[in-house]
Amino acid sequence: MLKMKQKLPETFGQETSEHDLTLLEAALYVAGRPLDLKTLGSIIKTRSKKKIKRLARTLVKRKEKNNGALEILELEDDRFVLQLKSEYTARARLLAMRPLLSEGPLKTLSYIAYNQPVLQSHVIEVRGTKAYNHHKQLKKMGLITLEKVERTKNIKTTKFFADYFGLSHNFTKMKRQLKRKFEEYTKTKNVK
Repeated sequence: MLKMKQKLPETFGQETSEHDLTLLEAALYVAGRPLDLKTLGSIIKTRSKKKIKRLARTLVKRKEKNNGALEILELEDDRFVLQLKSEYTARARLLAMRPLLSEGPLKTLSYIAYNQPVLQSHVIEVRGTKAYNHHKQLKKMGLITLEKVERTKNIKTTKFFADYFGLSHNFTKMKRQLKRKFEEYTKTKNVK
């Protein structure tokens, strides 16, 4: 009976860890955007940032060993995201049912993200009057904020935007990340 008690916590701990790993992976898959430690902790019912990080990093390593099309990345600010590896994005995009945004609003959003904070009047000057409708759509989706500045508005992306696209919340770092993504996109366009 004593031996059984000694083995039980060890086995139970392993089963719990595997269950927690599975829950974290499921949460990252369903979210489709980066999740912070607090959110991941709520899924496995723990507040221990150390435990959540350890489990999430275990998932990162498992995905690396798996050699599949998906990867889990650890982002700054203790966030993790499950995503398609960049080398598969161009081909897989062909099968996407419906993109988040059509080309016009996406170009407007890209311009805003790269140049933020930017005046609405400047965006209209560069993107044309259709950008007014793009702004409404992007604001409704929670991707941008508009603040009144004299006769125009100042536009910035939101934290939700950064999380959704797996980018930094810091504008300077975000700009570097966007530049890399634009370069990767241009390379994949030229490969076709």
